[in-house]
Amino acid sequence: MSDEIACPECGEDDDLAGTNVEGVITITCGACTHVWERDRERRCPRCETGEMYPVPVAILEKSRGSQLSIMSTRPHYLCWTCDRDLIDAQRQSGTPIMPDELPAEPK
Repeated sequence: MSDEIACPECGEDDDLAGTNVEGVITITCGACTHVWERDRERRCPRCETGEMYPVPVAILEKSRGSQLSIMSTRPHYLCWTCDRDLIDAQRQSGTPIMPDELPAEPK
């Protein structure tokens, strides 16, 4: 589950800077200097619909030994068409969705 923004030219997703002028967000890539306007409407990357639904995703941290604790949540947007089963399951349970990757073991 990724909500990250990446440069459409080079794929960079870390060295990005954005400015918001009257509701228009302009993003500049520090890696290749490409500049683009961020689409204000979230769209499904699979079916391109704009019908998205926010669900909470757990932010986990190791608390004791191998025990994981939910420290907070962040929103993730799912598609009403492509992800309907996942949306329905989350709404029925009322609990956050688990992240794709778990925290790594400390070294």
